[in-house]
Amino acid sequence: MSDRSKPRKPKKQGRSSFPSPSSTSSSSSFSSLLPLSSSSSDGENLTLKNPSFLIYQLNSKMGRKSPCLKPTLVTILTFVALYAFFNTFLTPINPNPLSFESSSNSPFSILSSSSSSFSSPPPVKVYLYDLPRKFTYGVVESYLKARDPSIAIPVDDVSNLKYPGNQHSAEWWLFSDLIKEDRYGSPIVRVLDPEDADLFYVPFFSSLSLVANPIRPVSGVNVNSNVGGSVYSDEEMQQSLMDWLEEQIYWKRNNGWDHVFICQDPNALYKVIDRIKNGILLVSDFGRLTRDQASLVKDVILPYSHRINPFKGEIGVERRNSLLFFMGNRYRKEGGKVRDLLFQVLESEEDVIIKHGAQSRESRRMATQGMHSSKFCLHPAGDTPSACRLFDAIVSLCIPVIVSDQIELPFEDAIDYKKIAIFVDSDTAVKPGHLTKMLRKIRTEKILEYQRELKEVKRYFEYDDPNGTVNEIWRQVTLKLPLVKLMINRDKRLVRRELSEPDCSCLCSNKTGARPTFDILKNQ
Repeated sequence: MSDRSKPRKPKKQGRSSFPSPSSTSSSSSFSSLLPLSSSSSDGENLTLKNPSFLIYQLNSKMGRKSPCLKPTLVTILTFVALYAFFNTFLTPINPNPLSFESSSNSPFSILSSSSSSFSSPPPVKVYLYDLPRKFTYGVVESYLKARDPSIAIPVDDVSNLKYPGNQHSAEWWLFSDLIKEDRYGSPIVRVLDPEDADLFYVPFFSSLSLVANPIRPVSGVNVNSNVGGSVYSDEEMQQSLMDWLEEQIYWKRNNGWDHVFICQDPNALYKVIDRIKNGILLVSDFGRLTRDQASLVKDVILPYSHRINPFKGEIGVERRNSLLFFMGNRYRKEGGKVRDLLFQVLESEEDVIIKHGAQSRESRRMATQGMHSSKFCLHPAGDTPSACRLFDAIVSLCIPVIVSDQIELPFEDAIDYKKIAIFVDSDTAVKPGHLTKMLRKIRTEKILEYQRELKEVKRYFEYDDPNGTVNEIWRQVTLKLPLVKLMINRDKRLVRRELSEPDCSCLCSNKTGARPTFDILKNQ
C-alpha cells in the first residue's frame, strides 16, 4: 500500500495551536463567528445581545481543537459586554438634548477632545443703565410726595421705599430683579461692563411717572428743580430722559436697536415714542401705538399685575355659585364702549353679577369674592384692548370670557389661550341672551378642564413667583436678540431712500427713512 492510501493519524495539538491568520480554513471558520453585516440584522442582534450564544458557536465549531482560543475570545467578549454596560448604564445622561459634548472622563470615550460639539447658547447679557436717581427712586418719591406732602424726601434708605400697588408694576419688578445679587435661574445675566452687553435696559419708571403727574405744586421741598419747576411734569421727565440717553455712546452706536424700554401704561413715553421705537418695547397692548412704532415681532407683551389675591383652593364648581362675574367701569372710550352694551344685555340675567365700580380697596375685596365664587369672568375691552381683570380672573381660576376683538396676549409661544379662556367677538356677545345661553351649555367636565389648565399656567402671571412672570419676560426678551442683530447689520448698510410710507420690508422695521452711510460712519 502506498503512502497516499495510508490513513493519517491526527497530530497531537499543543498549546500554541491557535489558528494562523494566514490559514484559509481557520480564517473561514473565525469569520463565520464575527457579527453579521447590516443585511443580516437578525444574526447580528442575536450575537451581540447574547454573548454566551457567541461562545456556544465557538465551542460548537471549534470543539477542543484550540484550548487557547476559548479563554482569549471570552476575554474579548467580556470586554465588549463591559463596554456596552458602561455605555448603557454608567454614561451620564446629558440634561440638554441639544448638546452633544463628549465626556472626556468616560474610559470608553471614542471622541477625541478636539472633536466639534454643539452646546447651549450662552445667556443673553444685559447692561442696566445707571440712570440718574430721579428716573427711578425719584419717581416713586415724587408720587408719594404729591399724595402726602408730609413725606420727607429724598429717602435715605431706598429699601424703605415701596412702589405703589398698581397694575403697571412690571417696571418695578424688572428693576428689582436686575439689581439683586442672587439671580440664579434667570434667562439673562447682568453685566457691569457695557462693552460685554448684548442688550441695554433703560429702567425709567415711565408708567408711574405718568400717574405721578399732579396738577398741584409739591409743597415743602422743591423735589423737581432738576426737571425745571416745582410741579412734577411727566413730559419734562421724558424729554430729560432722551437728553441723557442720546449722549450715551451705546445708544448712538446702534441707533437704539439693542435697547429695552418698559412702557406698560398705554400712554407711557408717548411724548418720545417715535425716538425710541427702534428698541424693544415692553408693553401691555398696542392700543395707542401705530404699526410703525410697535409690532409682535419686535416687542414683548406683558401681563398687568393682578390686583386681587390668587385663589388658593382646589379646582371645582361646588362653591362657584355664580355663572358670570364682572366688576369695573361701565363707561369707557373707543373699543371699551362694548362694556355699556354688555351691561344692558346682562344686568337682568340670572346667576350673573355685573357691577359698575372704580378701583378702591372695597372694590378689590368685592372683586376677589366675586371671582373666587364664579365659574366664568367677563373680560371686555377697556380704553385699550387689554385690562388687569383678565389676569385677576386667571389667578382666581375663573374662566375668562374675552370680548375684545383687537387684544394681544402675553407669552403666546408658551400658553395656548384656547385652553384657558373663551373668546367671543363683540357683535355676537352683545346679542341678548346669547352669552349666557352659550356658557350654560358648557359641561362641568369641561369647566374642570379649563380650571386645571388655569392652575397649570397661572405662575406666568404672578410677578412674585421666583419662576413666574419676571423670568418669562426676560425669556421673551432674549428671543428678540437675533432680530436685534439682524436690524443692526441691516441699518448699517442701508442708504437713504425716499419712502412714501413706513418701511415694511420686514415686520419689525419702524423706519420711515434710512440714514445715509456717511451719517452712520460719523457716529462710529
